[in-house]
Amino acid sequence: MTTKHLTTPLTDEAISGLRIGDHVTFTGVIYTARDAAHKRLIELREKGEPLPLELAGQVIYYVGPTPPRPGMVIGSAGPTTSMRIDPYTPAMLDMGVKGVIGKGGRGPAVRESFRQHHAVYCIAVGGTGALLNRHIKKVEIVAFEDLGTEAIRRLEVEGFPAIVVNDAAGGDLLEEGKRQYRTSDRPIPAVQSLGG
Repeated sequence: MTTKHLTTPLTDEAISGLRIGDHVTFTGVIYTARDAAHKRLIELREKGEPLPLELAGQVIYYVGPTPPRPGMVIGSAGPTTSMRIDPYTPAMLDMGVKGVIGKGGRGPAVRESFRQHHAVYCIAVGGTGALLNRHIKKVEIVAFEDLGTEAIRRLEVEGFPAIVVNDAAGGDLLEEGKRQYRTSDRPIPAVQSLGG
């Protein structure tokens, strides 16, 4: 299977070329954020206060990395369950975020929000955090340091692997996989590569 190589920040043109099941890699800068950081960003916006980072075109990775061991830039960096972030995702997309990375499916309202905002959701395979960190070359805390592992970090990544689950055309890989499973005896390669 061909892998599509993406450079951040994401452009509308790059997103238009993505479809569910595509294997992709990210090179450039992505930002970490989990529940608490999302909540703070949205509160700042609602108060009309400046945000600590520019969100337009950015990719957010749902992760709270472990502390690095000596000689490493980051510890284990596996994805967080994405549905935890569902309440905040439409607002983040409205602020300009164009891509998010996590694990698991998303709710119907969030899937529709990806379509409306011409954005994309990708899965990084869970349980591979110690391997994913090899693609992270530099780490810097940029906001909410008091949140510890959930602080927003700026990651410089190279060839960070993921699979497109929700595309800007409204597709959903997991729902498509379920549909195909119900109607066929044949395995589904893109879903198999997710471990399911």
